Amino acid sequence: MDIIDVSIIVAYILLSVSIGIWISRKAKKGLDDYFLGGKTIKWYFLGLSNGSGMFDVSGTSWMIGVLFLYGVKSFMFMWLWPIWNQIFVMMFLAVWIRRSKVMTGSEWILTRFGSDKAGKASHIIVAIFAIISTIGFIAYFFEGIGKFVTIILPWDLTLHYGDMILLTSERSYALLIIFLTTIYTVKGGMFSVVATEVVQYLIMIVAGVLIAGYAFINYTDIQINSVITEEWKNVFFGWQFETQWSDKFQTFNNLIDTEGYKMFGAFIGMTLFKGFFASVAGPTPSYDLQRVLSTKSVKEAAYMSGFTNLILFIPRYLLITGIVVIALVNLAPELNANVGLTGADLELLMPKVVNLYIPVGIKGILLAGLLAAFMSGFSAFVNAGPAYIVNDIYKKYFKPVASNAHYIKVSQISSFLVVGLGVFMGFFADSINSLTLWITSALYGGYVAANFLKWIWWRFNGWGYFWGMFAGLIIASLQFILGMNKANLTEGSFLYDLSQVQAIYLFPLIFGFSILGCLLGTYLSKPTEMEVLKSFYSNVRPWGFWNPVYKELKAEDQAFEKNNDFWIDMMNCAIGIIWQSSMILLPIFFIIRDYPKAVAALIVFLVTTTVLKFTWLDKVRKIAD
Repeated sequence: MDIIDVSIIVAYILLSVSIGIWISRKAKKGLDDYFLGGKTIKWYFLGLSNGSGMFDVSGTSWMIGVLFLYGVKSFMFMWLWPIWNQIFVMMFLAVWIRRSKVMTGSEWILTRFGSDKAGKASHIIVAIFAIISTIGFIAYFFEGIGKFVTIILPWDLTLHYGDMILLTSERSYALLIIFLTTIYTVKGGMFSVVATEVVQYLIMIVAGVLIAGYAFINYTDIQINSVITEEWKNVFFGWQFETQWSDKFQTFNNLIDTEGYKMFGAFIGMTLFKGFFASVAGPTPSYDLQRVLSTKSVKEAAYMSGFTNLILFIPRYLLITGIVVIALVNLAPELNANVGLTGADLELLMPKVVNLYIPVGIKGILLAGLLAAFMSGFSAFVNAGPAYIVNDIYKKYFKPVASNAHYIKVSQISSFLVVGLGVFMGFFADSINSLTLWITSALYGGYVAANFLKWIWWRFNGWGYFWGMFAGLIIASLQFILGMNKANLTEGSFLYDLSQVQAIYLFPLIFGFSILGCLLGTYLSKPTEMEVLKSFYSNVRPWGFWNPVYKELKAEDQAFEKNNDFWIDMMNCAIGIIWQSSMILLPIFFIIRDYPKAVAALIVFLVTTTVLKFTWLDKVRKIAD
């Protein structure tokens, strides 16, 4: 690596750590300042921070691999998360969540189910989920950054004890970068996280534009079209996935056939089914929820969520598509000749491109941008997870009275503990893809049912929430253990066959068990106290099946009106998904030189933006803070 690139990377790391530590003095007043920035941070800074946190290097590596292999239709693979849960948050959930005025998602649960035994059970289970998912994401980041950095940086950091390797270079790099990021995150809390993430976002923007510009200038449409087919560029699909590659790239067609997505219509149907329930369930108790709770007001929570969608997708996909174009022209023939190609090989496309085909200077900025992507996503989770340990477990059940300095110290210890457990889990993950699929399909499958019902059904109570979440977590954990041990299973056995099923297709099973837990827990215990339900419903004002509670409130106040915005919210969500998709497709079509489709995507973006101005933005402006 050239000294110019090394200097850029070192300067970026020093800048990030320095800013994080310098601003950390603001977080010393108490837990509200430490975890939520005292609810004083501007909504657009929180939006930039939120977008930066979603711009992670592991996810980017995975998206580059699926875009390369599956073509333009691969943007729908993002629905696995589902990415349009951000649209649902933007349209109505941010407003509902921010009205609670609490610090964490599990504390928010107490406003829904009360503080009796049932409420406490629901409170504990969501705190446990938050901690488990944080550890899972830290493992995901650990796996991604190690693979990426080892190929890029020239130094071998392998640790030996005689002839025995104690730590591979990949693990050493990952631990070093995680240590640096953890230091400023733990010291400064939300203030440090947001400040550094805004800087990191700006670096990522520059990196994305430079890579897209380099790919656009240096590679012609003739070179690109000699590799990809018209079907690769086609956004529309049928029930079965059509052949994406020409005969000379048959290895890639064979890989697609083995990955389990050949029945593409069924896959999309399952992601839509899961996506709707997961999106209405709301953001998981992690950094995204913390950003909503950190805003100054209900109105600013909606603005922040909308801004996150607007600033995230175009720059991210400029970077992704730029790298994919370079990989298509330079690496496709070499990979096609590799008969043993697997999906894991495609996770290495990004570091190979950066290492071999990016010029001096741009390489340094890109590497700084990708390190920024890793550090911002990682720091967001490190800030969010310990809030549940300290505020919802330690403070509530072990030491309810102590000084702010004591609680912040416990928060810092909890942060190191969570990072340590995440790194430990990362040592046993076989690929980024395995962690991605487990988190998005299995773990979130256990979260969805209970958190969907909590919004829309008045009779759903704390025990229903607890047993629904518990059943989902158990099944999700069993799925993860099964996936990790599939090499040890007897071929042809039931467990072996089950381990070969893609995680997304197991979602209905996990969802079904979770629903069963919800219903049994609810109907075998008494309803939540009416006063708790009235307080929650009158404050949050969700739509759904709340008629008994509404009648009570109406009898007390004739002016009280129910929320009748279900259809306008759903319409806005549908428009928002199209709006979001246009922001992904626009840079892809532009960089691969398919200008008619790029113009169509731009027109869709402009039309949906205009419509949302009238159907969403004007409505948000009328919200009373």
